Amino acid sequence: MEKKKVTLSVAIAVFNEEENLDSCLRSIALIADEIIVVDGGSTDKTVDLAKKFNAKIIRTTNPAIFHINKQKALDACNGNWILQLDADEVVPESLKNEILKIIENSSGEYNGYYIPRRNYFWGHAMKKGGLYPDYVIRLIKNKKAHFPCKSVHEQIAVEGIVGYLEFPLDHFSYRTTKDYWKKADSYTTLTAMEMKKSNVLPTFATWFRCVIVKPIHTFVSIYIRHKGFMDGWYGFVFAYWSALHFPIAYKKYRKL
Repeated sequence: MEKKKVTLSVAIAVFNEEENLDSCLRSIALIADEIIVVDGGSTDKTVDLAKKFNAKIIRTTNPAIFHINKQKALDACNGNWILQLDADEVVPESLKNEILKIIENSSGEYNGYYIPRRNYFWGHAMKKGGLYPDYVIRLIKNKKAHFPCKSVHEQIAVEGIVGYLEFPLDHFSYRTTKDYWKKADSYTTLTAMEMKKSNVLPTFATWFRCVIVKPIHTFVSIYIRHKGFMDGWYGFVFAYWSALHFPIAYKKYRKL
């Protein structure tokens, strides 16, 4: 029996994602020729869920820079094209059709594509505040892109020309307050570690910058400059919580 050609691989790195993974995998099950899941040592039902979708599972550790595991997922893919996803993302029908069309009609000009991401906060699809359209590189040609693995918020680096898709990817990152602060705890810890690695001096100037200047700049940028106020109460809360990133990170840095 001839082995099926792998055209599209879906690559996902996970850690304790039982609440999200089923929706994610269900959304791409019919278009993926293979699913690669790199698991960072989950203690919940994440791996069992992945097995239901016949995913190839690679077990490893859970590094602070999670892009290390995302790169492992890319390295394991056999498809000509790779769709890289996070477990809390869902691919709507319109985007699935667009991806298939791109793959089928690809002329070889583009080695990757930005996808507009629609971020949800407490179930609300954010329209402004820099959260939509939140362009991320997710569809790439195999062996033509990689994660630098230097920063938690970095994009995939692509060799060659990168295009743009029209239809959005749904991102359910902050379903609850607990979801937000769980991720914020990881991000602020990484910032604190970066400050220590850079030998930042705990002076008054550093305190003033982290506790006063950066929070105000962050809030104004999200709520005013990027029109977060148009999302009403959701926009205000998101801008305010985002502004607390550096004060929390500075407090953790001082403890280090």
